[in-house]
Amino acid sequence: MAAADCALLSVEEMYRADSLAMQGGVPGLTLMEAAGTAIARAIRRRFRPRPVAVLCGPGNNGGDGFVVARLLAAEGWPVRLGLLGAPDALKGDAGANAARWRRPIRPLHPDLLAGGPLVVDALFGAGLARPLDGIARTLIEAINARELDCIGVDVPSGVHGDSGQVLGAAPACQFTVTFFRAKPGHLLLPGRALCGELIVADIGIPAATLERIRPATFVNAPALWQEHLPRPARAGNKYHRGHAVVVGGDEMTGAARLAAEAARRIGSGLVTIAAAPAVHVIYAAGRPGTIVARIADANALQELCSDPRRNALLIGPGAGVSAQTRERVLMLLGLAKPCVLDADALTVFRDDPERLFAAIKAPCVLTPHEGEFARLFADRGDKLARARAAAARSGAVVLLKGADTVIAAPDGQAAINANAPPTLATGGSGDVLAGMILGLLAQGVPAFMAAAAAAWLHGQAGSLVGSGLIAEDLIDALPQACATLATAAHRECHPGPVRHRKAEP
Repeated sequence: MAAADCALLSVEEMYRADSLAMQGGVPGLTLMEAAGTAIARAIRRRFRPRPVAVLCGPGNNGGDGFVVARLLAAEGWPVRLGLLGAPDALKGDAGANAARWRRPIRPLHPDLLAGGPLVVDALFGAGLARPLDGIARTLIEAINARELDCIGVDVPSGVHGDSGQVLGAAPACQFTVTFFRAKPGHLLLPGRALCGELIVADIGIPAATLERIRPATFVNAPALWQEHLPRPARAGNKYHRGHAVVVGGDEMTGAARLAAEAARRIGSGLVTIAAAPAVHVIYAAGRPGTIVARIADANALQELCSDPRRNALLIGPGAGVSAQTRERVLMLLGLAKPCVLDADALTVFRDDPERLFAAIKAPCVLTPHEGEFARLFADRGDKLARARAAAARSGAVVLLKGADTVIAAPDGQAAINANAPPTLATGGSGDVLAGMILGLLAQGVPAFMAAAAAAWLHGQAGSLVGSGLIAEDLIDALPQACATLATAAHRECHPGPVRHRKAEP
């Protein structure tokens, strides 16, 4: 499985992929027939024959819907089809497939939903640019109100393919079938929660088209970064695996301890917590494998971290919002070593973020949640666009946390993480993530890959723990999470099912 298999295409990039395929000799009708066939196949695999209402829009999504209706009707499924607009207004491939439908074409009307049919939503695709209104919105809202089983074609109508934002309304789908590659909106919330299970169908677009498109957005999956992960040498030792430093805070000491333990679990050969004399005994009473260095003042911290053997630094967890934290951040960045800045190390620059950005000279990962992000960046737009802009502005890799974590690099490369369970929303979880990134940086993993790998393994560990998760459990589950990489690399690069309301028949 190659990184290209994890590519996500924007709406415009998908239009280009279609165009390149047709320029290469694949007729548009063939692509549309393959798309409709994939949808019909997915329906037949998940449902027994039952009444179906196919809702078609005026574009190519509607054309896909005509193919689905024709194929299901040919196998005896009771199908009624409604069209937004006049049949004679359909052009191109959509018009050709409308002509192949030999049964009635009804205007869109709530009566199409009578009796609670299975609904195929082929109204609008990923490029919808304005909020749904009129009869289309009425039907979408009725689908949700009646909790009808609904199948999305490309995206649930009303979900924007680039941002995942809902334009007015969108149906909650049992599953969504998209084509060739998924789009960012399939993974970003709230769109992801409406797609249900995401099926990415091969419709005959040559994989080589990606070489011309050169996508820069990816599903965060092992195929993207696994080749960058360290493999301990048979003749190696702990010094070959890096020596990470965590700057410990004076009050919330648990945060730094969680981060240090996570860095060790992810493979850093040595980890030191730098602690003030007043709290040294607290840190020293922790796990015996973590080194605790007594740091009396700023000079002592600088001397410790300047040692060339200590090659990756983390500050922020439990650090405190203070002038001391701010000064320490700037000093550590001045050492030009790979660095992770989390939590308070970000908040202390809310009044002067440019000072922070100007100090970043070496590989650096910022790990804000939405509140911390807002304190540093004024960027607007969807989550992917905001993270990209922030990375370009700061010169750092930005990991914008959440259920749909986005990792963005200054060069524009970005990954969307989709495997995080909701149980990760617990105190200390972010400290563990910061420590995991630190441990990978200490082992020489490039900053973007370290952040992406840590985010995925963090989610995988959370899924392995299950209910009752606390932050400490993530650390204990890391060896098993890492062990799953051997099989995860062979799975498809798109997220698994998100179930809605009712189980599929």
